[in-house]
Amino acid sequence: MRANRKAFAVAALLFASLAPAAAQNAAGYPNHPVMLIVPYGAGGVADVGMRLLGEKLSARLREQFVIENRPGAAGIVAAQAGAAAAPDGYTLLMTGNNNAIAASLFKTLPYNILTDFASVSTASFFDLLIVTRAGSPLHALRDLVAAAKANPGKLNIGTIVPGSTQNLAAELFTSTAGIKATVVTFRTSPDMANAVMRGDVDVAFEFYAAVHGLLADNKLVALASTGAERTAYLPNVPTAMESGIEGYEVDSWNGLSVPAATPTLIIGMLNEAMKDVIPDADLQRKAAQMGIAMRASTPEAMTARMRADIAKWGAVIEKAGIAKRD
Repeated sequence: MRANRKAFAVAALLFASLAPAAAQNAAGYPNHPVMLIVPYGAGGVADVGMRLLGEKLSARLREQFVIENRPGAAGIVAAQAGAAAAPDGYTLLMTGNNNAIAASLFKTLPYNILTDFASVSTASFFDLLIVTRAGSPLHALRDLVAAAKANPGKLNIGTIVPGSTQNLAAELFTSTAGIKATVVTFRTSPDMANAVMRGDVDVAFEFYAAVHGLLADNKLVALASTGAERTAYLPNVPTAMESGIEGYEVDSWNGLSVPAATPTLIIGMLNEAMKDVIPDADLQRKAAQMGIAMRASTPEAMTARMRADIAKWGAVIEKAGIAKRD
């Protein structure tokens, strides 16, 4: 017992000696530009969302938040860079649903998204749309389910590449709805959209940003959205749950993470800044135009979301028989 008290006293003294230094570093944070690594190329919807957020954070914290695009290897390139960065708050990594999927999709990863990073806050949420061609006999989601049950395996659902959020959302849909359908994958979103319009596939799962032009031109029709609530940009489109698919909810999401050893004081400052700027009306308006819902969270809530999604998508990958990647 005496030894334990002595060890505790030593630890307390060590913490006390380090705490003022950490506080001093945090007090001056940030005092030079902050790099925000995005695991996608410039111009995509996730990149645009981070740029909108970066602009607001730059104004709020009075230092430039610089977007660094590092696409490649399903986000692994970016995550490696983020994990290897100094834990000083000057390198942030956009993390989210892609990392939760990668945790189960790959046999091994050079990092652990739960232990090598600390969460700051969620930022961007994207639900998907279930779309069909204009003039399709499928006028509502119940028509899709009825057609699939009447002819098991004959209804075709289009998505992009295996293991994408769109692909896993479709696999989860067939399971939740209790139907047998053929999920057909395409290399790109335009390839998939063309297949829907030709009638090669009956429906497709895709994000609003990829199909909004075709929806506006009445070439595609949205049967349902996949989030918990109707979208702000298509308020007349029911959710899948409203359409009778109980328990079916899919939101892709992004947030900000930092290397795990980053001082909690800096994480707290970043979290407070995100909570301040994300409700901004200008940010919300511009994000909504891209089909993005911006919402902040506590670090703990973001970590819990990551854990839950790793389990959720791991089960979908296993049930769908999607081969794990090297």
